[in-house]
Amino acid sequence: MNYEAFKQIVLDRRSVRKFTDQDVSVEDIKELIDCARYAPSDTNSQTWEFVAVMNRDKIKDIEQMTWDELHKRAAEAEGKGLGREARLLTKSFGPYATAFSDAPVLIVLLATPYNSKFRERIFDPIALVEDAVWAEEGIKSSCLAAQNLMLAAHARGLATCPMTGPVLLAQHRLRDYLGIDDSRQINMVIALGHPSEQPGRLARKEVDEILTIVQ
Repeated sequence: MNYEAFKQIVLDRRSVRKFTDQDVSVEDIKELIDCARYAPSDTNSQTWEFVAVMNRDKIKDIEQMTWDELHKRAAEAEGKGLGREARLLTKSFGPYATAFSDAPVLIVLLATPYNSKFRERIFDPIALVEDAVWAEEGIKSSCLAAQNLMLAAHARGLATCPMTGPVLLAQHRLRDYLGIDDSRQINMVIALGHPSEQPGRLARKEVDEILTIVQ
């Protein structure tokens, strides 16, 4: 393995919000999911599933339901005397939360219930933790799969942008629209397509600022 080549993929990946009209093939999507499924997961539980929306009209529908719910929240804020916050929600967060609208593919990343022999035989019988903790375990592993997917997309000449706007604002409508079972958590959505822009590299905290070495 060439470490420098891999590091370049990591450093050059960007969150892209503008895409060309070129379609993404089913083969491309399957290749990315193939990479995603090799992410590590708690006791190899593989708590992830993917819904790839390739219909542009359906993607527009998801955009619209996100805007609908955002406007409801803004109206509620206005009613509480929070006019400034309502305007910021609409003008600043709205476009940011719906920046997937021009992508040819929207991947909805799910977290499935965490189950393992350890949980069944040990953790649950002794009530090791509350059930909510196991939901978090599913989300954690699902996020690892998302990173694999996005790095693989960049290496394949595609672009991605992970977002939680539709999840924060319209999760219930998104679940109904796509027929997602209640046992699945909606973790995030990932816009996928061919990039029409190449955003610059954003500043990162220095290594020494975020690393503590214990010897």
